[in-house]
Amino acid sequence: MQTKRTFILGAAATLATPMIVRAQGAPDRASSGEAPDRNASSFVTQKWQDHFQSLGNGAILADITSRALHYWGPDGSYRLYPSSVPMTEALTRRGYSQIVRKRVGPTWTPTAAMRQRDPSLPQMMDAGPGNPLGTHAMYLDWPAYLIHGTHDTRKIGRQSSSGCIGLYNDHIAELFSVVQVGTQVRLL
Repeated sequence: MQTKRTFILGAAATLATPMIVRAQGAPDRASSGEAPDRNASSFVTQKWQDHFQSLGNGAILADITSRALHYWGPDGSYRLYPSSVPMTEALTRRGYSQIVRKRVGPTWTPTAAMRQRDPSLPQMMDAGPGNPLGTHAMYLDWPAYLIHGTHDTRKIGRQSSSGCIGLYNDHIAELFSVVQVGTQVRLL
């Protein structure tokens, strides 16, 4: 029995050694003032200048690949949020848009395509705990595309939406409070 345990521990240590050596040899970018290429959650670091000509009254980048939403305020302040993204590429829209409307306690009306995929969906749902739009919603100038909250926290970090970008309710409330109608948005 002791031999089996010793073998397992030895094997685990052997497998972990290359990772430890790499971590020890990696430059400490945080102390040098240089931003890391990725954070601990694997979000790709983004710069607003790579996506927008100016900040204007703010900018939102929804990075579908890394499942993160980046927000830059007009003053250059930065916020990063994990997000849910569309379930399939067919449901994904990419490009430039803008926030055209904001709503606390949004109602939800499934699109015809959603109801075709799932006939059990209601015609409309009032705001509340069962509403898939969560507590706040910001509408893009593309019909039926939103940045919204969710009561189902299991969806964040996953391909789980029908085209929208979803955030935890506390994150959408925070973002909602600083984003203005007219804010530029890019889905990448």
